[in-house]
Amino acid sequence: MFAEVFILLYVAHLLADYPLQTDHQAAHKATCGAAGWKATAAHALTHVAACGVLLAVGAIVLSWNLPLVPALAALAWIGGTHAVIDRRWPVARWMRVARQQGWAKNGGAAHVDQTAHVVVLAAAALVLAAI
Repeated sequence: MFAEVFILLYVAHLLADYPLQTDHQAAHKATCGAAGWKATAAHALTHVAACGVLLAVGAIVLSWNLPLVPALAALAWIGGTHAVIDRRWPVARWMRVARQQGWAKNGGAAHVDQTAHVVVLAAAALVLAAI
């Protein structure tokens, strides 16, 4: 079940990060203050909705016995961690600590950002598969 859950969560992530993310969210989610958090929250909720829909579809189509409380906890984990990662400072801090400033200046931050999101999705899928 891990592979199926992970693939559906990853597809939902791609949908929420690209075709479903508005220009406003992309431009403002790392802005300081309430405006930035509002854009980040809207974007994170898009992720939660997309992941929730695809998990529900997977549960129906693949006859999963997915308990509601752990599924809701996984969605909260995905939304919360996505919001923090997308504030951009965690990725910037990681790249400074890992001595990747040159790579950061040449587009590497987007790759580190996506890797962090995929790790979070894999953790959620692993927990849901283990239940």
